[in-house]
Amino acid sequence: MTCAGRKRGNFIVKRLSWVEPGEIDALARDFFIHALVDMGACYILYDQSGLCICITSLPPRWQRNYSERPTDLVLFGPELASRLSAMRARLVNPGDKADLEIAIGDESIYEFRSHMVAIPGKGNYVIMSIADRSEERQRAKTLHSLLLEVSHRSKNLLAIVQGIASHTARFTGNLDDFLAKFRGRLYALAQSQDLVTASSWRGADFLELAKAQIGRYTAANPDAITLESEPINLTPNAATHLGLALHELVVNAITNSEILTEKNAVLVQCHRIDTPEGQRIKFRWVEKLRPNVIEQSDWTQHFSSTVLQRIVPAALGGYAVNRVEDNCISYELTFPLEGRP
Repeated sequence: MTCAGRKRGNFIVKRLSWVEPGEIDALARDFFIHALVDMGACYILYDQSGLCICITSLPPRWQRNYSERPTDLVLFGPELASRLSAMRARLVNPGDKADLEIAIGDESIYEFRSHMVAIPGKGNYVIMSIADRSEERQRAKTLHSLLLEVSHRSKNLLAIVQGIASHTARFTGNLDDFLAKFRGRLYALAQSQDLVTASSWRGADFLELAKAQIGRYTAANPDAITLESEPINLTPNAATHLGLALHELVVNAITNSEILTEKNAVLVQCHRIDTPEGQRIKFRWVEKLRPNVIEQSDWTQHFSSTVLQRIVPAALGGYAVNRVEDNCISYELTFPLEGRP
């Protein structure tokens, strides 16, 4: 088989490749066939009547021992053979191209590409390549799903930020206080999102979340807050909103008490519990009260904030209860294990 080209000196030149004149038929044939086989490239050469002249590296699903001359019908079966024949029928002149993509089963996708070429002194031939695009299409499908997920979660985050801004403005008397509270809540949101993103959006471990939200406030006294939790992986939504709750609780505690100067001033717990409605997660914040430091009515109002009592429970499909007792205050948040999406 020879390639069309023009002579330059003693060589035939085409697309920066060359062979010695007179050697093309035997040497080049063996060279290119071995090269295609080594590459694992599947090509089928058809003559003008549609007969298979050469086949290299058929995909495994079509490899078998043939007792007769291979044809499209023998190789691929009647349905695919008919489609391939129709594809080649569209090739009329040298240079014409056609392609066909087929899906086999749920995951396998193959691309068939045909190209008519003119071989001097031989006539017109059709070269058809077969490429497995399954992995490539799966990657594209996965990427598309991820982009949709990112879009969905971005909209959720924007809604959360809007809610934070609205709530902060409603309960803040001046711009400086608004900026301080708003920045703190945004930072808490960002910390939660960092953990969720690091897990490829699978969620976040509660202890990691709690340490991230509390750690920067208790660096001077790490023993001020005690964390107790079994291994619990929170959904992305639960991690986001429980992170906001933790931020609210620790900031409120620092603002209204002296927990940073005490040891074991706060106990934070998170465990699974069984209920008639199914398994739930119970989060508890128990904070010691110092005698005569602040009126109980002030603590009750303090723990009835919109974030803790309304926004977070509603977002998680759960409920919150706060109690003020003789020597401590507590905040309990109970929500479904899977939370809301």
